[in-house]
Amino acid sequence: MTAQVDSPDGRAMTDEPPITDLRTALERLTRYPGQLIETDHPVDPAAELAGVYKRIGAYGTVARPTRLGPAMMFNSVTGYPDSRVLVGLMASRERVGILLDSPPRLLTQRMAEAVRNPQGPVLVGAEEALCQQVIHRATDPGFDLRTLLPAPTNTPDDAGPYFCLGLVLGSDPELGTDVTIHRLCVQSHDEMSIFFAPGRHIDEFRRRAEAAGRPFPISINMGLDPAIPIGATFEAPTTPLGYDELAIAGGLRGTPVGLVDCVTVEQKAIARAEIVIEGYILPDVRVAEDQNTHTGHAMPEFPGYNGPANPSLPVIKVTAITTRHHPILQTLVGPGEEHTSLAGIPTEASIYNALDAALPGFVTAVYAHTAGGGKFLSILECNKTRPFDDGRARQAALIAFGVYSELKNIILVDADVDIFDTDDVLWAMQTRMQNDIDIITIPAVAGHVLDPTQSPAYNPALPAVGTTAKTIFDATVPYHLKATFERAHFTDVDPRPYAPDLNLLYP
Repeated sequence: MTAQVDSPDGRAMTDEPPITDLRTALERLTRYPGQLIETDHPVDPAAELAGVYKRIGAYGTVARPTRLGPAMMFNSVTGYPDSRVLVGLMASRERVGILLDSPPRLLTQRMAEAVRNPQGPVLVGAEEALCQQVIHRATDPGFDLRTLLPAPTNTPDDAGPYFCLGLVLGSDPELGTDVTIHRLCVQSHDEMSIFFAPGRHIDEFRRRAEAAGRPFPISINMGLDPAIPIGATFEAPTTPLGYDELAIAGGLRGTPVGLVDCVTVEQKAIARAEIVIEGYILPDVRVAEDQNTHTGHAMPEFPGYNGPANPSLPVIKVTAITTRHHPILQTLVGPGEEHTSLAGIPTEASIYNALDAALPGFVTAVYAHTAGGGKFLSILECNKTRPFDDGRARQAALIAFGVYSELKNIILVDADVDIFDTDDVLWAMQTRMQNDIDIITIPAVAGHVLDPTQSPAYNPALPAVGTTAKTIFDATVPYHLKATFERAHFTDVDPRPYAPDLNLLYP
């Protein structure tokens, strides 16, 4: 079976073997120059690895200098001879398109279609449990999470080593199953802390277990088919409480995600994961996130700042680590472009589906801009065809705010503006917007706790941390003035004969 893949410019390419796990994803990338590099140069996972990748390909909201670059495999990790670390797998929209069989500009629609056509996970036999080729039990002599897996620190100020792409799988006997990515800080040889942003479904499962006095069994799955973590980042109302987001990955691939029984807890694990950590979230146990370092910082979060260390977080008691042979630990640089892909493209799809249902055909594209880490800033492409549509553009923004509560700013543009080109969007804002009539502010609305401005300390009028003013920037042309704002038309000429060395794509 092969998958039809389009090139980044949308043209059909040769058929590709299907992606079934992280290793087949990496095999695909090797056929695309500049998308994946490997190094055997030794690297320390403590701050050095992230420091290297910041320069090579992190981009996003990372402090400059940085760049949009390839994914990177570190084959020689100091202190961990059997492990490799992969960073930046989805740190470019072009690369995500390659991995998800889609032109980059149509990833929104690709994800939206997967939501509409989910395929739930299935239990597979032990022979398919590649994640359990090697088993380390916490009861084994010398078991130590810190020496078995090279959890990186992003900066010298981090509270400790973190697993940044650990997909936590938990379930509630009444509500169902949830998978979500959370920041996991290694605290001891068999304990980690876990941070839950407000409203996360798996935290509701944990609270119910804690109220009943029960440990909450989970698996933490790392090194996955990229369809799995990107599908897992959808949020309510697209994925309501108890919705198993693994079904979206199944919808993306057209085949269910395979699960296996864990070896030490009553929970499932993703069969083809590179690494699985099994354990329980303990009831009524809390630790300070930086209890071992006292730095006051957690790790760099997607807005680009070092988040404060949380003084009281739930604790995971690790019962086992299972891996494939010579496993690949996958990580990301917290504020980098990879977060925009993981959080932003599902955000786009959620907004797109909601707007298509409410205002069919009116919003033709959505981009969750990297400046907001895929969460805070969205650009909507509006297709105005009549005077009434002036109001519908602003209605679309209100719907988007309702669908995705963490949004802070929305920019509305016309269909002749390239929403993926920041300069073009800024041009529209300079030439198609009057600030006193085209900027609409909505005060004191629920937002996101990791934005440092969303706090009474910044604005005493705010009632609590995580509330914010939200803004609509209407950079669409009033319908009755459409002819006045028509862009200059140029003759469409194939440029390739004139500049053959530039490797230009046309059309």
